[in-house]
Amino acid sequence: MVIEQQITGSIIAGIQSLYGAEVSAEQIQLQKTKKEFKGHLTLVVAPFLRISKKSPDATAREIGDYLKENEPAIIAYNVINVFLNLTISSSCWINVLNDIHQQSEYGIKKATEKSPLVMIEYSSPNTNKPLHLGHIRNNLLGYSLSEIMKANGNKVVKTNIVNDRGIHICKSMLAWEKWGNGETPESSGKKGDHLIGDYYVLFDKKYKEELKELEAKGLTKEEAEAQSVLMSEAREMLRQWEAGDESVRSLWSRMNGWVYAGFDETYKRMGVDFDKIYYESETYLEGKNEVLRGVKEGVFYEREDTSIWADLKKDGLDEKLLLRADGTSVYMTQDIGTAKLRFDDYPIDKMIYVVGNEQNYHFQVLSILLDKLGFAFGKGLVHFSYGMVELPEGKMKSREGTVVDADELMEEMIQTAREISQELGKLDEMTPEESEDIARIVGLGSLKYFILKVDPRKNMTFNPKESIDFNGNTGPFIQYTYARICSVLRKATAQGILLPDVLPLSTPLSEKEETLVQLIATFVPIVEEAGTAYSPALICNYIYDLVKEYNQFYHDYSILREENMDIKTFRLVLSANVAKVVKSAMSLLGIEVPERM
Repeated sequence: MVIEQQITGSIIAGIQSLYGAEVSAEQIQLQKTKKEFKGHLTLVVAPFLRISKKSPDATAREIGDYLKENEPAIIAYNVINVFLNLTISSSCWINVLNDIHQQSEYGIKKATEKSPLVMIEYSSPNTNKPLHLGHIRNNLLGYSLSEIMKANGNKVVKTNIVNDRGIHICKSMLAWEKWGNGETPESSGKKGDHLIGDYYVLFDKKYKEELKELEAKGLTKEEAEAQSVLMSEAREMLRQWEAGDESVRSLWSRMNGWVYAGFDETYKRMGVDFDKIYYESETYLEGKNEVLRGVKEGVFYEREDTSIWADLKKDGLDEKLLLRADGTSVYMTQDIGTAKLRFDDYPIDKMIYVVGNEQNYHFQVLSILLDKLGFAFGKGLVHFSYGMVELPEGKMKSREGTVVDADELMEEMIQTAREISQELGKLDEMTPEESEDIARIVGLGSLKYFILKVDPRKNMTFNPKESIDFNGNTGPFIQYTYARICSVLRKATAQGILLPDVLPLSTPLSEKEETLVQLIATFVPIVEEAGTAYSPALICNYIYDLVKEYNQFYHDYSILREENMDIKTFRLVLSANVAKVVKSAMSLLGIEVPERM
């Protein structure tokens, strides 16, 4: 914030004048004054006591007196222990608002040719099942993080790695081949990813039935698993796929095509996209080649059964399988290949993987292996590790078909938003098309905000009913406030009131109005902090605080009925800029805001 930089300079000059000592800007600790105390900014004077050789109270008062006399922005101060609370003049806050008002994309830095390139991987679905609630958190975090990194002046490439090969894919393929009777998305009326997911669940059901029969014959669970014909067939199908068998590859291509069409529908509705999609089927061979190179160079070793391993005991870890004895790949193999291809394709300065915290060990190992293979980017990989999403009823299981389907959840959220909006009369006087669009915006906004407002590193419980409340820390509360401001501005326009480019500095402001300007001004450092901490939750918390403060102001002060034209105009400009920041901040979360609601 410019005003902080100005006051910091005056404090540095004051320390020099009062005590003959030089201090740096880094030593000046300015923070927002706590609500229970009077003032806007608080200076921590503790670092200067050894310079002043006086008590905290005396030091704070001397600095306060100096600032009041020499810094026009400071009109008053008070001292609490080692804290000097500074009150800034209304004219300064109007200057700040004027500056913000003239910036259409306030708080957003544009990338240049010299900006660093950040690649962010998110989504990473398997083609044996549709996207579920866990994928929703992943996609929303990844997309929001991409927008936040862009807003911090980075060039960003949003990327996805589709896990389109492996034993799990073969399970769905085998089940469809055995029991599908030629069923297609068209013949069943199902989205392709849902159809394939049903066969993944069916495989697990048939597999468990087979194990139960074998165990009934006296076999242990381990023996039954070893003798399972169904699992043996799935493994053979994987071997045939890797060998390039035409019939297996043809079936795989056909079924994956159904899934991709389904994924595209889900991504579009969710409002996320990608600049580049990689497929494991196209990257795993690159990974195998790198692993084999590692063996030749003595980085990895081969066991008697021809499987290939990395010995990471010197790194404080254990041994890691890289290629199975039958020559098939593991996830680590694919990730090595994908990383190499990405850095071949793009001049990446930072690579961020948005993957759940159950994969912490995986990415720790990946970073070490890439470094051992001689890739300079190995040590710099960032694993944006996030917590799991649970429902009030507990965890979800894909094999048992107990996951919360992403498509069904989004539709449920939209339907709930539609019903609540109708009950509250918020869709009155709207066309059916407008009502449907509002239901979509509010329903998806509820879902996105509820998920993103939680610290990404924490596990969370998603409660649909709580998320769609029009009061409290929710998406609809913020969206409704934005629509309310738009309504005020439309009425002002209808009254012939035009917003000026520059407000007069002499307009008297209330404490609440000064607080709102200060909150708007903190948007810039909040965006920067969210980018540094990789945390969309910081944006959510900021928007909620801003909107809550505005609603209190809206309740306590008249805007359009204010008789003093300068004050009325100030409040309209203030409202317009609150709306501007809310819209911009919500866009960083991938959330739309409606102008009518």
